[in-house]
Amino acid sequence: MATLLRKVWESVSNRSCSTSDSAARRPAQITSSPITTTLSSSSLGPLFDEIPLDILLHIVSLVGPKDAVKLSCVSRAWSLLVSDNRLWVYFLQNHHHVPWDSVFFAELNLRSGYPLQTFPSQTAGELSFMRIYGQRAQVPGSVIIDGGSGYCKFGWSKYACPSARSATFMEFGNIESPMYSRLRHFFATIYSRMQVKPSTQPVVLSIPICHFDDTESAKASRKQLKDAIHTVLFDMNVPAVCAVNQATLALYAARRTSGIVVNIGFQVTSVVPILHGKVMHKVGVEVIGLGALKLTGFLRELLQQNNINFESLYTLRTLQENLCYVAADYKTELSKDTQASLEVPAVGWFTLSKERFQTGEILFQPRIAGVQAMGLHQAVALCMDHCHAAELTGDDAWFKTVVLAGGTACLPGLAGGI
Repeated sequence: MATLLRKVWESVSNRSCSTSDSAARRPAQITSSPITTTLSSSSLGPLFDEIPLDILLHIVSLVGPKDAVKLSCVSRAWSLLVSDNRLWVYFLQNHHHVPWDSVFFAELNLRSGYPLQTFPSQTAGELSFMRIYGQRAQVPGSVIIDGGSGYCKFGWSKYACPSARSATFMEFGNIESPMYSRLRHFFATIYSRMQVKPSTQPVVLSIPICHFDDTESAKASRKQLKDAIHTVLFDMNVPAVCAVNQATLALYAARRTSGIVVNIGFQVTSVVPILHGKVMHKVGVEVIGLGALKLTGFLRELLQQNNINFESLYTLRTLQENLCYVAADYKTELSKDTQASLEVPAVGWFTLSKERFQTGEILFQPRIAGVQAMGLHQAVALCMDHCHAAELTGDDAWFKTVVLAGGTACLPGLAGGI
C-alpha cells in the first residue's frame, strides 16, 4: 500500500502549483452513470487500473480529506475517483464532529431554507458530498444560545452540551420598549462570558415559544421580536444569524420536519403542532400553566410535609433530576415501596419515597398541585384532534410523531405516560 501511495504522490508532485489550485477549487461533478463506467474511458495509471474500485476508495480514505483533494489533481480519472460520494460520506462520518445521520437530514431537508423543500429520494444520490464537506469545513462551528424563560444555555455547536448557563434576566415575550437595549445587554453578557468576539462566529438562537395565538397582534409581536434580535446581533457585527423557536429546533434535532413538540419549559408547557418546519398557529398551540418551576416547588412542598426543608434550589433540582420519575400506574405505585437515597455533594444524604413519582404526576393530574388545567396527555390528544380536523394534508401521519423537549422531559416514564 505504501508503494501505491508513493506512486500517486510522485504524480502529484509533477503537477504545477497553478494546476493544483484550480483543480482543488473546481466543484465535483457527480454524473448519473456509475463511476466505474466513467473510469473505464480514462486511466488511473498502470499500477491502479487493475485494482477494484472499492479497494482504491479504501486506500484514498486512509490519506484523509485534504490529501484526497490533492489526488484529484493527478488526472481526470483520479478527480472522478476522489469525487465518489462514498468516500466523502466516510469522511463526514469519521472526520466531522456532527453525527452523519444529522448531516444527511440537514442536507436533504434544510439546505434550501424556509419554506422547506425536501428533495425527492431519487435525487439524494445527486448531492455532492465532496462539496458539502468543503462547505462545512469553511464554517467549523457556531455559537449556540438557547434563550429559555428560566435559564439561558450557551456554548459551541461542536460540543454535545452547553458550555455554561445563567438565569435569564429578560423576558423574550415582552416586546415593550426598550427592547433593543435589553437585548444588546443580554447578548453582550453571553459573548463576554464565552470570551469570544461577536464578529468571529455565526450564531444560532433558539427563541422560547411566545404569543401563541394566530391573531394579527400575535403575528406582529412575533415578527417584532425576531426583527429586534436580528437588528441587535447584526449591529454587533455577527456574521450570520439563525433565530428559530425552540419547538422547531427540537423537531429538527429529532431529524423530523413535521410533528408535535411537547416543550416542558420553566414556567409553562406547550404542545406545538409543526408542519414542514412551520408552527401551525391556526391549528392551535395548547398551553398548560405549569412547568419545571412548578414541579420543583411541588417537590419542596412534599418534602416539607416530612419536615425536610431546603434553602437551595440546587439541592431540589438534583434530587428531582436523579430520583424522580413518572409512574406507569399511579394508583398501583402508591402501594409499592419506592424508597431511594441520594447523596448531594457538599450537602448530605436524602431519602425519598412516594415523592419520587408524585412530583412528575402533576403533569398528568395538575389538580394534585392545585392547578386548574388539563393533563399533558389530554393536551396532546386535543392537539392531534385539531390537526386531524384541520385537514392540512392528505396524510394524517405528519402529526403522529411526538417529540419531547426540555430538561423535565428527561423524567423516566414520561413518554409512556403520554
